[in-house]
Amino acid sequence: MLLTGCGGDADKASVPEGWGTLETGSLSVGYPKGEGYAEQPAAERAKANAAVALKEEDGIRTGMVSVQLDFATGVHDAAGAAAAAGAGIGLNSTRKATDDVRLAGPEDAGEAREARRIDYDFTSDGQEDTPNRGTPMTGVLVAGVDSKGVPFVVRLNAVKDAVDAEDLDAFVGSISVK
Repeated sequence: MLLTGCGGDADKASVPEGWGTLETGSLSVGYPKGEGYAEQPAAERAKANAAVALKEEDGIRTGMVSVQLDFATGVHDAAGAAAAAGAGIGLNSTRKATDDVRLAGPEDAGEAREARRIDYDFTSDGQEDTPNRGTPMTGVLVAGVDSKGVPFVVRLNAVKDAVDAEDLDAFVGSISVK
């Protein structure tokens, strides 16, 4: 099944009202700023992340949007990027769906607009300010290769039921490759 990551105009991603945008050299992605997510300063985020937005409640990280660039070697297409990113989901997870998606971006971005979406559920490990061990979580990742050949993975992870299917679809629809 091929899903389109945007409505109508192929060049513009659809970022919902009340959302912010994370910008990187390879892509931009929306995050639900109006739901309490805030961009994490570069000095505070893990070195592997090019951009992050976090939702914290009472000191617990209940949601996270992250962008990783150049996260795998020997990856040349969306299938390879998704395989590498999917391997990192973890043993405590259950894949719900894997779909091909076409992201927003300039027409001349070509194959860079082709990506794979993986929806999954998992349980929190309770480490690093995450919810208590065993808390049900949900996530979606979108993986591909940008127009310069750099593999990317964009993730949204949150406490289950804190984001619904429409939010996950809006997240995917907000991604625009450069």
